Amino acid sequence: MTSALSDPTLERHFKGHRDSVTSVDFSCNMKQIATGSSDSCVMIWNMKPQMRAYRFDGHKDAVTSVQFSPSGHLVASASRDKTVRLWVPSMKAESTVFRAHTATVRSVNFSGDGQTLVTASDDKTIKVWTVHRQKFLFSLNQHINWVRCAKFSPDDRLIVSSSDDKTIKLWDKNSRECIHSFYEHAGYANYVDFHPSGTCIAAASTDNSVKVWDIRSHKMLQHYQVHSGVVNGLSFHPAGNFLITASSDSTMKILDLVEGKLLYTLHGHQGSVTCVAFSRTGEYFSSGGSDEQVMVWKSNFDSVECRDDVKPRHKTVSGSQSPPAGSKAHVPISSRPYVLSQTSEPTEHFNRQDSQTAAHPQSYSHSGSHSRATHSHTYRNPSADSSSNHQTQQHHSQEDHAQSHASDGGVPPALANTLEHIIGQLDILTQTVSILEQRLTLTEDKLKECLENQMEIGLHLQRREEA
Repeated sequence: MTSALSDPTLERHFKGHRDSVTSVDFSCNMKQIATGSSDSCVMIWNMKPQMRAYRFDGHKDAVTSVQFSPSGHLVASASRDKTVRLWVPSMKAESTVFRAHTATVRSVNFSGDGQTLVTASDDKTIKVWTVHRQKFLFSLNQHINWVRCAKFSPDDRLIVSSSDDKTIKLWDKNSRECIHSFYEHAGYANYVDFHPSGTCIAAASTDNSVKVWDIRSHKMLQHYQVHSGVVNGLSFHPAGNFLITASSDSTMKILDLVEGKLLYTLHGHQGSVTCVAFSRTGEYFSSGGSDEQVMVWKSNFDSVECRDDVKPRHKTVSGSQSPPAGSKAHVPISSRPYVLSQTSEPTEHFNRQDSQTAAHPQSYSHSGSHSRATHSHTYRNPSADSSSNHQTQQHHSQEDHAQSHASDGGVPPALANTLEHIIGQLDILTQTVSILEQRLTLTEDKLKECLENQMEIGLHLQRREEA
């Protein structure tokens, strides 16, 4: 079994927000994408081209964060209006609202079991709530400035938070105590998240850097200086091998955490890239920007073996080196180029044979209900193709490890796919019933109107006859 990397390709883009997109998240079944915006709206985009997007109006100020629940049946949104809303992602746009904080709510995050929420706010607190009754459980209070982000660990035992006070704090959810503080010196962390293994965290900083910390040794494993602007967000690939970052320099970067190097630079947004998120499988990732657009990219990562940790091979990766000649490929969509650059950082650890290959992906762009497809050719950088040889060896060495995880009482892939298909069909049925209800109501209204008109005409004719 071989593993190889192909270039990410832009699949679709959505336009509907009237201000900067602030947050993006995929549903578990990849059928929907939720986005929040400074226009105070939450939007649910359907991945099927023929299905319209839902716009949820309810917040009275900018929406700062959105996330699907693990089951996909709810969407949580945080806002500058100091509230958190829980939405049912359907046409009816039903929601419950609760006053979560005394200042702007910057972040909202579901626990892995979907039973609790953690919120972070400019009131300097982190709060934990039950989902179904929105009951306040407890507050974490040691930050001395605005709290930008708070996330549960994969096992729900820990919470990580980042603040303008230049600290990243690690909290024990059960004892409600801060167990460690990581200190930022040049800037503060806009965004922080756990590695899928739960052994380390990554922070996106205002000093243009991305840092990866080990939460057991409390040491910094990797330090990436690849952006020329503030890093606004990041997302781990579910396999744990890759990290994608979004920056105000208008680019996204894909980092190889195993080798500690920059793999790709993606250009697409006009202006700051404000948020980015991988789908639950890692097959796609989505980005939002100050240009009010939401873009969906296909990862094309064939290598999905899970890593338990991140190796500190390259302490610092800098983007100051020039990429090799011919490493940029222009993807012309919507009459302006979406540029995909592949950067291969020089490393002294491996002697590789270069092999010339070319990839020919198709990129699809959809805007609203109109769609058009444009063929494009993205050529691989030869120096990057040689890295697939090393990744192939890694994949072989970890194949047994991955299989042992699958047999450890997990759900068989065939059964998981069947259940996912059933859930998908139920979602479609629910939406169909909702549409039918609306159409039935419209038909009843029209019928009532016709009967009233008929009665009026009858009375009018009767009067004329009598006259």
